[in-house]
Amino acid sequence: MTANASGAAEIRGALVRLRRATGLPVAFGGLVEPGRPRIRISELTGTATLALSALAVTSGNGLGGKAVALARPCAVTDYSLSRQISHEYDAAVAAEGLRSVLAVPVVVRRRVRGVLYGALRTAQPLGDRALGAAVAVARDVEQALVVREEARDLLAAARPEPADGDAAGGAAWEQVREAHAALRALAPRIADPGLRAELLEACGLLTAAAAPARAPLAAEGVTLAPRELDVLTCVAAGATNATAAARLGLGPETVKSYLRSAMRKLGAHTRGEAVATARRAGVLP
Repeated sequence: MTANASGAAEIRGALVRLRRATGLPVAFGGLVEPGRPRIRISELTGTATLALSALAVTSGNGLGGKAVALARPCAVTDYSLSRQISHEYDAAVAAEGLRSVLAVPVVVRRRVRGVLYGALRTAQPLGDRALGAAVAVARDVEQALVVREEARDLLAAARPEPADGDAAGGAAWEQVREAHAALRALAPRIADPGLRAELLEACGLLTAAAAPARAPLAAEGVTLAPRELDVLTCVAAGATNATAAARLGLGPETVKSYLRSAMRKLGAHTRGEAVATARRAGVLP
């Protein structure tokens, strides 16, 4: 999935959540076009026409453009009569019959990446509750985009060369192992099951690339639970129990429990032995 397609998917899901959280019957939004100071409205829900579909909103123009330019939420009680915005898009807004509208920017790393809109077909104040709920939805989108970009950057940084002799134990594979540990730590933070599965699949690719031609643990009747593997991955990256707990959002005692369970399944008596055994079995890179 491309970055643009994944971003559009996040916007699409956010609009459903925005309608549910705010009670607003209409929601729409889109992403900033690469290299251009404008957003393209690509996702619509609750609309009666296609008047807003594919509309390009330039930064500074209209309500959404104002939200982009200021990088903060904006709202109007009656769009066509408001003196707080410019009116380049009145025809499209009127065709959809919208009156009260809010626009919330999606800001990632201090850069506006998109805008979420919610609207009523009557002219009435939207209130702090609706605006606050819309902002919360936008924050969720921001976090999801950050996680996607971190995962993409980590995968890009981990381009292992084919193993040759002991090359898998060299600096290149240490980078792969660090990326694997970071990706496993990111996965529990992702609420979207599809994205989480996609990230864990990427972890599996890194493991498969590093694994020697040996029988996996499953063939020996041993299977590590996901959290046991998460903890062991952190340990393999040199993390203490306290650091692993912070990365994974677990309590230190819970980390100890998962580590003891993994060691028992692996037949290991020390942390280092557990990591070495898991690597020989192809469970860790």
